[in-house]
Amino acid sequence: MNDQSRAGTGGETRLVRLGIYGSIVAALCCFTPLLVVVLAGLGLSAVTGWLDYVLFPMLFASLGVLAQALWLRAGRPGSNPRRLIILATVALSAVLFWLQFRYALRISVGAALAVAGYWFWLERARTRAGAPNGAPGPVDET
Repeated sequence: MNDQSRAGTGGETRLVRLGIYGSIVAALCCFTPLLVVVLAGLGLSAVTGWLDYVLFPMLFASLGVLAQALWLRAGRPGSNPRRLIILATVALSAVLFWLQFRYALRISVGAALAVAGYWFWLERARTRAGAPNGAPGPVDET
């Protein structure tokens, strides 16, 4: 099923939930000892040193899924942000690896705030286009 046939069918709601749940799980595992305790209980403590290399890209990818879903829900104003989302996910992960996770919390909070700002911008664009709150705005066929 392509993106255009998915609009209005509830697929974007599923993607919003997936992005939110993925972000919450990744954030809990990144910033709390939850996953470390679970892995230690399973006898897999040796992999805890590598968790950040998986969890932070997962967090950024989940935020990217959320941003894409919000764009779909808003009625697709402007151009598709998919390429920019992928670029931002890779760039943020690369910066964290390069900085050796020194500013991980600040960068992660900044990424979450960027998605929240994008959602706010999408809502303003939808209300300017005349769509009622909760209804998809006009669809750009480009």
